[in-house]
Amino acid sequence: MHDCSTDHTRVVIEDFERAVGNDEVSFASNFNEETNEVERTRHPRYAKEGRILRILHNEQNMGSTPTYNRGFQAATGEYCTYIASDDICHPQMMSTLAAPLNADEADFTYSDMFVFDDAGRILREFKVPDYSFKESFGNWYLCGVSKLYRCALHDKLGWYNNEFLGNDHELYLRFALNGVRFKHIAKTLYSVRTHDGREENVHSSSNWAKLLDESRELVRQAREVMENGKVG
Repeated sequence: MHDCSTDHTRVVIEDFERAVGNDEVSFASNFNEETNEVERTRHPRYAKEGRILRILHNEQNMGSTPTYNRGFQAATGEYCTYIASDDICHPQMMSTLAAPLNADEADFTYSDMFVFDDAGRILREFKVPDYSFKESFGNWYLCGVSKLYRCALHDKLGWYNNEFLGNDHELYLRFALNGVRFKHIAKTLYSVRTHDGREENVHSSSNWAKLLDESRELVRQAREVMENGKVG
């Protein structure tokens, strides 16, 4: 998804599209004694099978939540997620998170993460708790940054709420309240970028205050449900 960014995001996306279609890599695979050469095997950088790349450009800036919803509504796969534009997925993140979904052990998986700065320095490792409603929603919102879940959950329980800055918190609490099975993968599979010194958009002081107020209210809702004995 491209939401009218004023930087070079569109160029980066188009370069990735070209790379997926055309890039090749190679590895040393055989020593030919007759020619005294080390021969190389070449292959596509990105596997062709099972890969569909669909790029959507917004004609006008819609903001993050409507843009997420547009992307998810266009998705045709079995599982889905979104990645913040300044964060990094680690290799094997998707396959690791998909394994419990494939085994029907969960409907939503999430993992630990690194926190890093604009210079690429890892500041800390953030280990989130194993899933329980209390740990993940009743104490504070502690799941869902590095995540993968079934697309069918949207068909059943709706989309991200456009009124919320904390759109993930609201939706995933909605999932939890409707019996969705969560599973924590105790591996560091994602790096989230700190916004210290770069407080813009949702991280601006006014928006961040609104997001925290939203999350406080969502935690209150979760605690009320727990007090009424409707979840464990």
